[in-house]
Amino acid sequence: MTTFARALATAALGALCGGTFAAPTLPDTILFGVAYYDEYTPVDRLDEDARMMKEAGINVVRIAESTWGTLERDEGVFDFTHVDRMLAAFHKAGIKVIVGTPTYAIPTWLARKHPNVLVVAPKGRAEYGPRQNMDITDPDFRAAAERVIVKLVDHVKDHPAVIGYQVDNETKAYATSGPNVQRAFVASMRRKFPDLDQLNKAFGLDYWSNRINSWDDFPSVNGSINASLSNAFTAFQRDLVTDYLTWQAGLVRAHARGDQFITQNFDLGWKNHSYGVQPEVNHWDAAQPLDVAGIDIYHPSQDKLTGVEIAFGGDLARSMRDGQNYLVMETEAQGFSHWTPYPGQMRLQAFSHLASGANMVSYWHWATTANAIETYWRGVLSQDYQPNEVYAEVKTIGADLRRLGPKLVNLRKKNQVAVYVSNTAQAGFNAFKVYVDGKAFDYNDAMRPWYDALYRMNVEADILSPASKVPLSDYKLIVVPSLYAASDAEIARLNDYAKQGGHVLYTFRSGFSDENTKVRYAVQPGAISAAAGVTYHQFTNPVDVTLAGDPFKVGAADNKARWWMEFLKPTTATVVARFQHPSWPDYAAVTRNAWGSGEVGYVGFMPTDAVIDGIVTDQVKRAGIDLPKVRFPLIVRGGTLQDGHRVRYVLNYSARPQRLNYAYASGTDLLSGRKVTRGQQLALKPWGVAIVEEE
Repeated sequence: MTTFARALATAALGALCGGTFAAPTLPDTILFGVAYYDEYTPVDRLDEDARMMKEAGINVVRIAESTWGTLERDEGVFDFTHVDRMLAAFHKAGIKVIVGTPTYAIPTWLARKHPNVLVVAPKGRAEYGPRQNMDITDPDFRAAAERVIVKLVDHVKDHPAVIGYQVDNETKAYATSGPNVQRAFVASMRRKFPDLDQLNKAFGLDYWSNRINSWDDFPSVNGSINASLSNAFTAFQRDLVTDYLTWQAGLVRAHARGDQFITQNFDLGWKNHSYGVQPEVNHWDAAQPLDVAGIDIYHPSQDKLTGVEIAFGGDLARSMRDGQNYLVMETEAQGFSHWTPYPGQMRLQAFSHLASGANMVSYWHWATTANAIETYWRGVLSQDYQPNEVYAEVKTIGADLRRLGPKLVNLRKKNQVAVYVSNTAQAGFNAFKVYVDGKAFDYNDAMRPWYDALYRMNVEADILSPASKVPLSDYKLIVVPSLYAASDAEIARLNDYAKQGGHVLYTFRSGFSDENTKVRYAVQPGAISAAAGVTYHQFTNPVDVTLAGDPFKVGAADNKARWWMEFLKPTTATVVARFQHPSWPDYAAVTRNAWGSGEVGYVGFMPTDAVIDGIVTDQVKRAGIDLPKVRFPLIVRGGTLQDGHRVRYVLNYSARPQRLNYAYASGTDLLSGRKVTRGQQLALKPWGVAIVEEE
């Protein structure tokens, strides 16, 4: 972190925690939960809801995270009636509680008394109404937030039902860019670039007279046309989120019991559902002040349910804290009307989360609200609060987790493949998105298909970032999609990993600019060029460009280049595939190059999904990784249980029955109790699941 709030956060943590964090108690069973709002219910039915939850196997409930205006009716006037009612009812039912700090939705009185707390974004000051409309750096907001956090935690901390806290909710900087934030950004730039000439040169500010000759002349970044400056500001905004969550975690930790954990429900990039890397938060940095990472995962359903969003979100959440198990704080029950699940899909989804290492699956939310913007975002129950088909299926999950939760918790995973992602590369790529026929393609569009290919072929992967502490040498293959912006040191680390015997696969637009989004003054792909054994000078958006000879045997419809095409010329690399077009020379499209004891591959275009499958299959084999014979729609994900036994989750993402030639060690399906032997045909129902514990 390099922001003005770092000093505040560090001082707060040191003073409040005595310089060390408490040792919380994390769950010793799978937590199965819902979010609950007594404040929203149409009638007093709390005891009935608690009874229904207990009957369904719900063992944890999240409360309070969006109800500041109910908790604090006016400045300093607190009413904990709803909180007390919920704690009493759930404790009586034997259900644990996670308390959320309510700071992501400010009360009306705060906006009236301190209108400056409403965020100033590039388009002006926010209006009151939506949630997340505040400036997380504003002193009046911070003071009010601290008051409600401290009062709430002090009020609930000694209640035996409370096991942990969620700080804020899907936190971001909300485009905060008012004068106070601009001043803080300038101060951070002065620390990073004490000499203005350094800044002007690093960011290329001589262009269009954007040069800054005096710190007093530093303009608002809101109007910038310079990607280096704009992306430095977005990195600063990501740091604001880290600082803010560090500050909140410090407050909670200072007042909570030592055995209560702290989490946050991070969300992912959004593409009509949870999709890719979140551009507004550095998850790896922001997760560090927590005791355990949390994630919100929403995904398509019905015939579009593939499980890949569940897997990607889970692998990313697990990787935030270098392999620690994580909590799914929110996922859908019914959700949007087009997400109403088919019978069996709720069970499949729940166990899919556990297959990635989740220690908690929690639905947003228990019952659908009757008012406001989320009226048709449906929970386990609909607005009538009556048992329904989803509730009936939730009961089956709860019954299995009541029995198996202590065995399945804390699944350990050791993967041989990683996908390397970067907020810096994302910001650089997105500053210059690829446009084809008016449609924009961003970093997540370029990154996710490589992860998806691994998922379809049942090769599990971790998600690494520049902040990851896991040694690269832990992996046999690292896939690096579109590393547009990166420092020389970052690229050298990846190249050195290959030189020491690893396998790296870079894809198009990698190495193009440095960490300041300034294009390298070098033959591309810059610092990757020698390791990859290729160079190029030109690129284009391909039209009717194919791969000569259909090298991956995908057929005419898929054997083509999309979006982007680099005119690769091998220096020392072996050509795996070449472009074919009547007017372009046959430039290299896919290459591999021996580099030290390892290998560096390079893909100079955006392939179709079928070609990506072929490229990744080849890379996995060359890295010495056994390639499973089973493919999607049968997904097999595994790990090691606490007792040392291997376990495999076998998931059928299909509306048809499937049979798996079970090629693993014999064991027992924990759900059915049936023995499973190596070589037998394991039958799965449509949308079915088996969990095989090996003997």
